[in-house]
Amino acid sequence: MKKFNPIIILLFLCIIVSGCKKFLDEKPDAKLAVPTSLVDFQALLDSYPAINNFDPGSGEISADNYYLTDAVYLALPQETSRRMYTWQKDNLFLPQSNDWFYSYRPVFTSNTVLEGLHKITLTAGNHNDYNNVKGQALFVRGKAFLQIAGLWTSAYDASTATTQLGIPIRLTSDFNEASVRSNLQETYNQIITDLSSAAALLPITPLQVMRSSKPAAYGLLARTYLNMRQYDKAGLYADSCLQLNHALLDYNTLNTAANYPIAQFNMEVIHENKIPVPAPLSNSRAKIDSALYRSYMANDLRKTIFFKASTGGTYAFKGSYEGGGNLFGGIATDEVYLIRAECFARAGKLTEAADDLNILLKNRFKTGTFVPISASDQTILLTAILNERRKELLMRGLRWMDLKRLNKEGANITLTRKVNGQTYTLFPNDLRYALPIPDDIIQLTGMQQNPK
Repeated sequence: MKKFNPIIILLFLCIIVSGCKKFLDEKPDAKLAVPTSLVDFQALLDSYPAINNFDPGSGEISADNYYLTDAVYLALPQETSRRMYTWQKDNLFLPQSNDWFYSYRPVFTSNTVLEGLHKITLTAGNHNDYNNVKGQALFVRGKAFLQIAGLWTSAYDASTATTQLGIPIRLTSDFNEASVRSNLQETYNQIITDLSSAAALLPITPLQVMRSSKPAAYGLLARTYLNMRQYDKAGLYADSCLQLNHALLDYNTLNTAANYPIAQFNMEVIHENKIPVPAPLSNSRAKIDSALYRSYMANDLRKTIFFKASTGGTYAFKGSYEGGGNLFGGIATDEVYLIRAECFARAGKLTEAADDLNILLKNRFKTGTFVPISASDQTILLTAILNERRKELLMRGLRWMDLKRLNKEGANITLTRKVNGQTYTLFPNDLRYALPIPDDIIQLTGMQQNPK
């Protein structure tokens, strides 16, 4: 079997994402053979640093789960972080090494795999492995496209999606192909196509949670449709996911005094992805929003499992499903329970909605102290579910998408930062909810920048 060097893959990706024209006429080293077998393609998808290790953190930097003191803000190592924290209209990203680059890297890997699979003959002997590898590649690409859309497009609106700016939908590994923005409907159509195709091919149980699975694809489809505010479909896919994997971690079994009480790869994790903690969000800098912290009841174990006391009566986050300082960007059953509960509530299925919420919260409160939430009033129940969604899923790369979605629903959430005596405000449905594409990408590709 030929061996390949993943450096060539990263070289090609650099060309795709950054448009470094100086590479276009250079040929790769002949000694570096391209991947050709199912084993090779699985190895590409098993590259944890490229596939699982660099989910974007820009949405969490921009969201309202935390704040920075003036001293910490001024001491941030990058001006781009200060600009992102205060919702500036441009210059939010360093060139090349940024969330855009790391989000499109797995897209290139997926396209390389999918193109290579066309050259492999499907047989009875390789059928399962072939479908598994293909499903993983489609899942990785669909997930990347969803994250890119979550950062660099405005909130999805079915009535205007064909005229809203979408993302570049790169479906080949050809780095000579120009990057052109689709419309938002085309973007979401591609995400759904990739994830639906993946769900049909993937196994129920992966070899390990860094690989995708059928429940992971269903969970990501539920997240996608939730973001589109198509709650009937979001609920159906959440249910499909939970039919296959519904395990919940009982927080009573955790050590609340531990530095990081929740283990990586715990039973709730359906698919593992890591957000390398951005500088503003490190627990030595970020202070949890005080109103958010106060919203946890005294017997809610999350209050001591998620947070640790910091200076001046403030609190820092320690509740990552990464078991350390980095943040969790994957899919876990707690998120899927909350999606299904919300969709049940919006559909008027209040008993089912309350059941899902109560199952989750029973595993979050001290044993014997949880009082089940009533299913008698739709508005009250939906509000409770949305409140618990924020309390359960903070620092997972989801809040920015939720803010856009909920403001489209009329939530009228206005964000405010106070820095050095100056107030910065982000109003509902503000154009700045679609982050500016990195300036070097605009210069090199000529694609349209987001409106300011």
